[in-house]
Amino acid sequence: MSSLEKLPVTVITGFLGSGKTTLIRNLMQNPQGKRLAVVVNEFGDVGVDGEILKSCAIPDCPEENIMELANGCICCTVADDFIPTIEALMALEPRPEHIVIETSGLALPKPLLKAFDWPDIRSKITVDGVIALADAEAVADGRFAANVAAVDAQREADDSLDHETPLSEVFADQVSCADIVLLTKPDLAGPEGVARAKEIVLAEAPRALPVVEVAEGVVDPRVILGLEAAAEDDMDNRPSHHDGHDDHEHDDFESVVIDLPEQSDPAELAARIEALAKSQNILRVKGYAAVAGKPMRLLVQAVGARVRHQFDRPWKPEEGRRGRLVVIAEHDDVNEEAIRAALVD
Repeated sequence: MSSLEKLPVTVITGFLGSGKTTLIRNLMQNPQGKRLAVVVNEFGDVGVDGEILKSCAIPDCPEENIMELANGCICCTVADDFIPTIEALMALEPRPEHIVIETSGLALPKPLLKAFDWPDIRSKITVDGVIALADAEAVADGRFAANVAAVDAQREADDSLDHETPLSEVFADQVSCADIVLLTKPDLAGPEGVARAKEIVLAEAPRALPVVEVAEGVVDPRVILGLEAAAEDDMDNRPSHHDGHDDHEHDDFESVVIDLPEQSDPAELAARIEALAKSQNILRVKGYAAVAGKPMRLLVQAVGARVRHQFDRPWKPEEGRRGRLVVIAEHDDVNEEAIRAALVD
């Protein structure tokens, strides 16, 4: 790539727990000779996704090519965070040939695309494509409204009412902005669930979009890299619920960080997280725990009541075996005292 060519950037968006980090990890391990750089935007101040990706660093995407922006939406902190990060990656030697941005699961992609029009970088980079991931099982189950049946009943009673929840708006905006939609975890949804999820995605899409099933984040890089979409110049074809607004808010969601004491049983911790998700409508839990008698750190990730845990790496001496979890929910569902009691007491 010559210094005059625009550096392509792929934006990976998708709802909480849809598999963005798994997808990027697979891209890193199969870059097809491209030098990759990765920007991870977390919601909450425990950098789980960035840590996972750094542990997978390889020569074509070394650890210094992986940058993390925690506890802040990059589309809201363009001048302070996003622009300096992109400039730092472009200054690396050797220079990356492609940048992949993993957005927060709560992020709206269109405001991020607008950041690519900033004078400092608009002549240097281009949005090669926007890839939206959607959990096939969750989409098929219609989990984008707190009570789908009640919303449908209200809409039938009064066509002028709009009862979409914030989650449905996030999903709709991500699909509307996408160049390709990847349906993840098809094994959990089953054939009927996948078919239903495709129907929902295509009904939401403002234009014809390819919808591809992806299991365990495995997809040929040629399918999602090198699209040459120049999305920053195609904004009118990517409608958003927030068009016409100068900015957007993230007050619909809130995160709580819980410090965990050493655990005796990973299964017991998983059960507490599952019970918490069911009782308090928790969207996402992610972080680490220390388990008594185990030298390895326990990685914990949950989407709703679906909890996964695994030992990912040894504890580093400076970490002090400190367990921490980020708990994310819609604002009205966050009760820090109750969350802490459920996970710690």
